[in-house]
Amino acid sequence: MHRRLPWPAYLSMILLAAATCAASEPRPEQDALWEPASPREELKPKFGRGVGPLGYTALTIEHDARQGLDGYWRQSFSVVGGTWYKFHCVRKTENVEYPRRSALVRIVWTDDAGRKVKRDAPPGNGYAPEIAGNAEAEHPQDGPIGKNGWCSVDGTFAAPKAATRALVELHLQWAPGGKVSYSEVEFAETTAPPPRVVRLATIHYQPRGAKSPAEACKQFAPLIAEAAQQRADLVVLGETITYAGVAGAKYEDVAETVPGPSTEYFGALAKEHDLYICVGLYERAEHLIYNVAVLLGPDGRIAGKYRKVALPRDEFAAGVAPGDEYPVFETRFGRVGMMVCYDGFFPEVARQLSNNGAEIIAWPVWGCNPLLAQARACENHVYVVSSTFSDPQRNWMRSAVYDHEGKAIAVADDKTKVAVAEVDLQKPLNWNSLGDFKAELPRHRPVWKPEPTAK
Repeated sequence: MHRRLPWPAYLSMILLAAATCAASEPRPEQDALWEPASPREELKPKFGRGVGPLGYTALTIEHDARQGLDGYWRQSFSVVGGTWYKFHCVRKTENVEYPRRSALVRIVWTDDAGRKVKRDAPPGNGYAPEIAGNAEAEHPQDGPIGKNGWCSVDGTFAAPKAATRALVELHLQWAPGGKVSYSEVEFAETTAPPPRVVRLATIHYQPRGAKSPAEACKQFAPLIAEAAQQRADLVVLGETITYAGVAGAKYEDVAETVPGPSTEYFGALAKEHDLYICVGLYERAEHLIYNVAVLLGPDGRIAGKYRKVALPRDEFAAGVAPGDEYPVFETRFGRVGMMVCYDGFFPEVARQLSNNGAEIIAWPVWGCNPLLAQARACENHVYVVSSTFSDPQRNWMRSAVYDHEGKAIAVADDKTKVAVAEVDLQKPLNWNSLGDFKAELPRHRPVWKPEPTAK
């Protein structure tokens, strides 16, 4: 005797069967409408079709052992100018050493004749005016590698008003012996992503006359309260404030554990004002001392810690230990990295933080060439928030918020001790000739290979 299943069970079976059938049938846009292409015939790799993780067609590209092969699948989609579009696919690479460079997706906006169109928004800093205004290629970003080696590649973009076509390219380049498979390719109209507005604050202040680290920390309370009144989401304080505020102190005198008394104090202020605080301290970890930046969250807890990697002569002469990691921390408004003072002299530190996903770099800094603050922001297209207590007249660093162009959009000094800038993390900066350079960085930046051995 067969027992009758309840209607929800029947419905589940029907939906499962429909999904199974759909997954076994290649979608037309993935199959017949895609065509292979290569910059030159002599660079052309092998193109094929396989099966993706859900049973849809997988578009494949394979390279033989020769260097420099380059090919891509392409399809032109009709678009309506001014409309937002979402790209999605899944991708799997085999024997590809650098997928970020070799297995990239490009989207090129054109008119019906295949010509580039103009960008709607004005350029950034306006260099190279003879090529101003072109809408350059978009670069969807790679997600983490998931089950069976597949990762998602995603991006959401606004079609320029003059665009009528979007040429989508699925690449494999510079991968001898490598193979890539693209599946579940979608390019469809969507809604505009919501803005991600964040208010970034820097404090320009050196505690003075403190007889203990605790006294030095307490001097920042009214300044943090002022930043909170200006609706700051992140407040950045200076470098090693417990050392700089206690006259005659040695590094080992003020070094403390993390968590410790100072982080507990600033954690309580962060919770009281419902914001994040980045503060520079000296940390003691058993027999070692580190120069650190600590991020306190609005829950009062430590949200992140960074140990200064690049040490100047006075610190390593005194036995301070260097860090060796470049962590980036998720906050409620975006991804935050930190660096400390002398780190700013070296492009590797900010670049590693940017490589790891930092959208904002908080920078407690005693002194540095101000041009390097601009460079670190500009070359990585990240917001850099520096906090120092150097006299602005010395031109030896500023307490400022730097935007993607390297411009100081908010500056604090001895008179205006708190400065706040509001930015939208969702909004990219488009440069003449380059377009959205931040999205291009993973695709175009060089590969770091082992350093040569000194002879």
